[in-house]
Amino acid sequence: MASVIVENLKYRYPLAQELALKGISFKVKEGEFIGLIGANAAGKSTLCQALTGLVPRFYRGAYAGRVIVGGWEAASSDRSEMALKVGMVFQNPFTQLSGVKLTVYEEAAFGLENLGLPRSEMIRRIDWALKLLGLYRYKDRNPLTLSGGQMQRLAIAGTLALKPEVLVLDEPTSQLDPAGAEEIFQAVHELHREGVTVIMAEHKVEKLARYAERILLLDRGELIDFATPSQIFSRNDLESYGVAAPVYTRICRTLGAVDPESGLVPVTFEQACRALEYHYE
Repeated sequence: MASVIVENLKYRYPLAQELALKGISFKVKEGEFIGLIGANAAGKSTLCQALTGLVPRFYRGAYAGRVIVGGWEAASSDRSEMALKVGMVFQNPFTQLSGVKLTVYEEAAFGLENLGLPRSEMIRRIDWALKLLGLYRYKDRNPLTLSGGQMQRLAIAGTLALKPEVLVLDEPTSQLDPAGAEEIFQAVHELHREGVTVIMAEHKVEKLARYAERILLLDRGELIDFATPSQIFSRNDLESYGVAAPVYTRICRTLGAVDPESGLVPVTFEQACRALEYHYE
């Protein structure tokens, strides 16, 4: 069953001459982990915002096509209702955290306070989200004392407490060190295992190769390819779209080693080890 359906999506920002998205169409199955890749200005952030309805409702501009999330059309559905279907996590947690809550627990409750849920249900959801993201032990801490990775996990927890069917992340590790980035990927991986549909724009291709089930490649607003990580990162023309293949892929391509099972160039460490062992037997 499709969780997300995008049909011939076109969008142009106000006063812009060029389309930011040029007739994009694809479907995401329920529970999939999808990675979005492309150079700067490829359209990744615009697509993320279109999935939540921020494009075109907040940014305005010229819009055509349809985006269906959980059976609801993103561009025309009520924003509060869409928040229950799709949640978004931005690059910088400071743009998402309220800044007015004194504890991690209160911050995680911020979005729920507008839903009118019973107190017991709010507590159940907050406890679940904080434990899942590994933040429950910090529940009495001031959010501003957390590390960058912890703040980003708190932003995810607050979004997750709303119980959206789809979680959209727009380069959530771009401002984090390697340890913080790994924290986020591990957290998102756990959410995916819980059955949440994940769509994640990210430049760290080694991570996406490891965790994503399919990769969507964008270039200047056009959908170039939508396939498995092995198929996408094995493309010989990948660099022409401003994307470098994972380091394991580049090493194996140089050595002429391919995965013995798929015949494709390896994209993960495990695949590279298997390919090199087979290559040098």
